[in-house]
Amino acid sequence: MDNKKIVSIIIPIFNEEKNIPSFLVALKEIIKPLDYNFEIIFVNDGSRDNSQLELEKIIDEQVKVIEFSRNFGKEIALTAGLNNCLGDSALMIDADFQHPLEFIPEFIKKWENGAEVVIGIREKNNCGPIKHVGSFLFYKIIKKISSVNITPNSTDFRLLDRQVIDAFNGLSEKNRMTRALIDWLGFKREYIYFNSPERINGKASYNFFKLVNLAFNGFVSLSLFPLRLAGYLGLLIIFFDGFFGLYVFLGKYLFHWAFASSFTGSAQLAILITFLVGIVLTSLGLMALYIANIHHEVLDRPLYVVRKNK
Repeated sequence: MDNKKIVSIIIPIFNEEKNIPSFLVALKEIIKPLDYNFEIIFVNDGSRDNSQLELEKIIDEQVKVIEFSRNFGKEIALTAGLNNCLGDSALMIDADFQHPLEFIPEFIKKWENGAEVVIGIREKNNCGPIKHVGSFLFYKIIKKISSVNITPNSTDFRLLDRQVIDAFNGLSEKNRMTRALIDWLGFKREYIYFNSPERINGKASYNFFKLVNLAFNGFVSLSLFPLRLAGYLGLLIIFFDGFFGLYVFLGKYLFHWAFASSFTGSAQLAILITFLVGIVLTSLGLMALYIANIHHEVLDRPLYVVRKNK
């Protein structure tokens, strides 16, 4: 046995049969000169093509394969890889060549220099305008409503120290956004910036609807603002409608102002109904506070995460 550190490489797979052989060859060429023991874990996320057949051809002492019974999604595939890896660190990377393999030594170097999380930041991505706009809006909104510092344009192309892996494996929520949970954990971070090349084979498995679902999972797991939104809206309605209703009542029945006197009974009833809607929404907001406490308890995240305990 040697004393080399182990680096686990986790690759989620969904319909990547054409990429698997060439990806593994390119990966082994990159890691061959590095002075580490490498554990390569492919997680087949219920592929519908011949990905599993291709994976079974490459299994050896270094390469492991986890096969799901069906498609559970990339976030769960990454989680499975982190749950089952043995490395002193783990690097997550896609098999479609859009995460440049040549950056792997740099990820490991930053880890060796003390970084506990090394995050790949995409500077340029060859995707459509809808995805660009959606990504921009997501990071703008999440920055405003979340207490967690989410780095814009960050990707799942990242390396985690063993301490971070163990802390991540202690998180229990089912609907998850892996990169957001890692950001929630904290730890010392470093960044690597890269341009995403064109996909070589196949189509991206993350379509528009999956990305929207991922974004909503991020909003729900990182912020309670959507839950409290009804309460905020109710308070706003009560304030403005209450002020306006008081103006109409005093102006029509006490001071006989011309504008206030022009409001008919139906108009006054509409103002009253709007005011009551505000009360209902505010009540929902108060209920949301209790639901928020239940939400925190059900997530069952640790109260704190310890890096070192001397």
